[in-house]
Parts: sequence; structure tokens; C-alpha cells
Amino acid sequence: MSAESIKSGVAAVDEYLNAGYATVVGMSSRFAAAVACGLMRIQTDLGVKGPVAEIGTFEGRFFIALAHALADGEKALGIDLFDWPNPEVIDRFEANCAKHGVPAEKRITWRADSRDMKPDDLLAKLGGERVRLFHVDGEHSRHALMRDLELATAVLADGGVIVLDDMLHPGYPTLMVAVQDYLQRHPEMVVLCIIDRETIVAATKFVLCQATWFKRYEEKLLEAYKDNVWPLGADFEPHWCLVLSLDTRLADIV
Repeated sequence: MSAESIKSGVAAVDEYLNAGYATVVGMSSRFAAAVACGLMRIQTDLGVKGPVAEIGTFEGRFFIALAHALADGEKALGIDLFDWPNPEVIDRFEANCAKHGVPAEKRITWRADSRDMKPDDLLAKLGGERVRLFHVDGEHSRHALMRDLELATAVLADGGVIVLDDMLHPGYPTLMVAVQDYLQRHPEMVVLCIIDRETIVAATKFVLCQATWFKRYEEKLLEAYKDNVWPLGADFEPHWCLVLSLDTRLADIV
């Protein structure tokens, strides 16, 4: 099964995934973008509203997909230092958004350091609206991820989800420690699903949701991505969640 065969169910998203996603510099996987935007479609169907926010927007590859999944009148907030690999990255981000159909009135570009950010600062940028999906792809250290997770949780809407990049990555093993610590501090939050990696570059993402929304979202994801369900799932002791993958095989045991 190829990533190109996976759809979000949102026409504008799927058009971008097919024709533009690979042309924008970045590392987030196409498969993960399709599933995350498919989850946003599910949110809209269930009445969950609000903006999206992203820490670590870079040149906009994943951000543009999320923006296309928004309902009318909703906005996308991109947060980044915009200083790597050079200061011109912010210009490339703005140009990519314009080229791929995310107009200025639909996006907010915020050159800022999430380490210094307070929830009220972020909510003020969004006119007081709480976030329906928060994609965290910032500094890849345990301490930074813990900060970003707390920030995302504090601004989340009812029914909102948090998407974490580069989970289970061999280059960043302590990120998983940060997630486990977070889950122990926040029993109201659970892992909704794991979106398996395409490659070591296009890495695994975790999707977190409020425990009160878990069953509703799980049911809808099982319907939308039934062919991508890895049969054994993921055991978070004692919580169990879906694993969505392009390769759902089990080992052949004779």
C-alpha cells in the first residue's frame, strides 16, 4: 500500500497532497498528513470547530495541508523562529502558502519562540478561539517537548487533538519519555492513535485526544482507515490504541 493511495476525504487537501505536498521542502509524511486532515474532517462532522496551530512550521509542508482541512472562517497559526537554515525561510513559507492556495486571510504567521510563550499569548493571537488541532514539531528535546505539550493542552478546544512528530524516532529516544511523563500527569488525555512512519525521515506521529472523545474518534477512524489498521494495536499500559500503517502485516509464524 502506498502513501499516495491514502485520502483525507477533503477535496482541497487531497489535491494538495497529490500535486503540491512533495514540492514543499519538509519531512512530515504524506500518509500522516492525509490521516491528520481526515481526522479534521471527522472533527467538523462531529461539530468540533476552531483554528489549528503548529509549532515548527518551517516551509509549510504540513501546515498547508492542515489549513486546507479547516472549515470556512477558521484560521491556521504557524509558529516558528524562522531562522533555520537561514532567515529567508519565512519568505519561502509565505510563498509556499500563496502558491498552494492558503491566502493571507486564512493564516497567521508568528515568528516566536514557544519556550517563551504563555497560553494567553497564543489565545490572544487567535482572538480567544481555542485550538481544534495542535501539531507539535518544535525543538526535539525532552524538556522542550514537555513545555510544548503543556502549552498545547492549555489552549485545546473540547474535542481538540494534539499531533506529535518524530515519535519513536531512533535519533530522539527521550521524546517518548516526555510523552509518558505527560500522560501520567494528564490522565484526562490519551493516545488516540499512532500513525506509523513511511521512512526514517517521514517519521511516526502520535495523536492525543481527551479521554472523553476517545471512543468517538476511534470509531470514526476505524471506518475511515480500516485498511490501514495494524491488527495488534499499541499498548500504553493499560490504555490500548490504534496503529495506522501502510504495512499491516504480522510476522509469519510456522
